[in-house]
Amino acid sequence: MKNYIFLSTVWLISALSLSGQNAVPAIVIHGGAGTIERGMMTDSAEAEIRAALQAALDVGYTTMENGGSALEAVAAAIGVLEDAPQFNAGRGAVMTSEGRHELDASVMDGSNLNAGAVAGVTTVKNPLRAAIAVMEKSPHVLLSGAGAETFAREQGLEQVENDYFTVPRIRKRYDAMNKDQGQLTPAEKEVSKFGTVGAVAVDSNGNIAAGTSTGGMMNKRFGRIGDSPLIGAGTYADNATCGVSCTGHGEYFIRIGVAKDVADQMEYGGKTLEQATRYTIHSKLTDMKGGGGLIALDADGNISMEFNTSGMYRGFKNENESKVEIYKEE
Repeated sequence: MKNYIFLSTVWLISALSLSGQNAVPAIVIHGGAGTIERGMMTDSAEAEIRAALQAALDVGYTTMENGGSALEAVAAAIGVLEDAPQFNAGRGAVMTSEGRHELDASVMDGSNLNAGAVAGVTTVKNPLRAAIAVMEKSPHVLLSGAGAETFAREQGLEQVENDYFTVPRIRKRYDAMNKDQGQLTPAEKEVSKFGTVGAVAVDSNGNIAAGTSTGGMMNKRFGRIGDSPLIGAGTYADNATCGVSCTGHGEYFIRIGVAKDVADQMEYGGKTLEQATRYTIHSKLTDMKGGGGLIALDADGNISMEFNTSGMYRGFKNENESKVEIYKEE
């Protein structure tokens, strides 16, 4: 009997260690949700956005094809989006009421529930990299302001002047908001509002990672921080359930704890990824009059891209398909 128990235990441990192996890599990204409708952008602007989204997908997926982890894929994909001037993250981030940029980012590793985040950084070129450094190189989860910047410098992360993040469309909108609203067309007012970026990936080992990066809310004051750097609100990952990255009106996402809410429905309610994401966005968030969306992915490679606005910059890639979308109906 003792030998039987021993062998059974060994078999169980072996089975558990093999679970999640040979998973199919997949990645899903977003570049912001909001009133994004056909005809509100020029053809060239739309083409640039689609190209940036595709580049992020390709870099992230190739990272995993070459043996990289889900975390490395998320970092690579978001790095592309932070460097692209089309989004409200990194270069292209919106401006505070004081006319400068304060950036937020967070990341979570679903294999061990480790997480890291930064808020209100002004000189870190790629805030998502700083969030990863907080997770991997410090005993903390969230660092903010000057302390986060000092930490990032100590880790050797690339620093830039704050005006590096300023691009013409953001400067134009900032000036219009603070001087003359008539300087912007209705389309410009809407299109320039959005752009928080995020990525969720699952690698061949079945490990999930999620990350989110943003410039926050245009004209924000008083050191306002939204959901993007808050674990459980804007970002969450757990191999047992899913990974989630959110975009939208952060105050609502914080109150609901949107990212963790999705995972909790799967863990405690037995819902599928699709059921959980649809309920959170189209019932809980919508009932509160909150606008936005999310991307999510589980260990089986199931993907969800839910939003209650007229559009969301988004895309996914797996071994069978690669697709980029903007509008509700595509």
